[in-house]
Amino acid sequence: MREGQSSGLEVTSDEDGLFAFSNVAPGPFQLTISSPGLESREFSGTLQSGEAYVTPLIMLVIATLVTEVHVGLTPEELADVQIKEQEKQRVFGVIPNFYVSYESNAAPLRAKHKFELAWKSASDPITLAGVGVLAGIDQAADRWGAYGQGAQGYAKRYGATYANVFAATFIGGAVMPSVLKQDPRYFYKGRGSKQSRILYAMASPFICKGDNGHWQPNYSNVIGSFAGAGLEAVYLPANDRHGSDFIISSALIRLGETSLAGVLQEFVFSKLTKGPRRSASQP
Repeated sequence: MREGQSSGLEVTSDEDGLFAFSNVAPGPFQLTISSPGLESREFSGTLQSGEAYVTPLIMLVIATLVTEVHVGLTPEELADVQIKEQEKQRVFGVIPNFYVSYESNAAPLRAKHKFELAWKSASDPITLAGVGVLAGIDQAADRWGAYGQGAQGYAKRYGATYANVFAATFIGGAVMPSVLKQDPRYFYKGRGSKQSRILYAMASPFICKGDNGHWQPNYSNVIGSFAGAGLEAVYLPANDRHGSDFIISSALIRLGETSLAGVLQEFVFSKLTKGPRRSASQP
């Protein structure tokens, strides 16, 4: 190819790799040698009038191949990993704090993940011990007096308290979220003004993420709260429940507790929780 020209002559070498150009005008030139799969070579020179120019020995090397391999997890596999990490989250390294995600774009949970998380929370030794403490406090205050005192009264209170915890965890955290395809976790905000974070936390009983990643009304928690209160009315002593008023008040108390828990998650538990988490999510 002549310097400054947009096109040039082309020839193909023979089986021995020999090639020749004829009737080439004198002057500077640039020669490019290429072959499929090999790196091209270029060199230039100047051809004098009447001169026969013989190129030096030219060897083409194999072109460098760049192969990109992208290794990633499927959404279900990623959810498996994230759930296992959440199950290590504990306030002070002791109290279970499994239902909060510090990943703003956490992978959606399958139904099996929701039930796994519920069982992990309900069966944790600290949960069982906490139920025992609450049952002891209720007995000392003679709450649910029809259960009586002594070991038998304590056993009944323990069973009723654990039934409340178990029902609330599974109905609001596994059954309804699986049916309605909603995420039962609290998604830590950690950014923005204090007021916006408080409002976000207080709204958590009524707004949640769907499995599709979009925010939506938290039907799972609301229905779960009323369903749990309804079950509670079945096994509590008759003197401690009064029809629909009891169910409504119990459900509203549960929703209020969830709202308070959201505020604690946003401002307190996030600083006290030990376990795997993304430091980038911190304020």
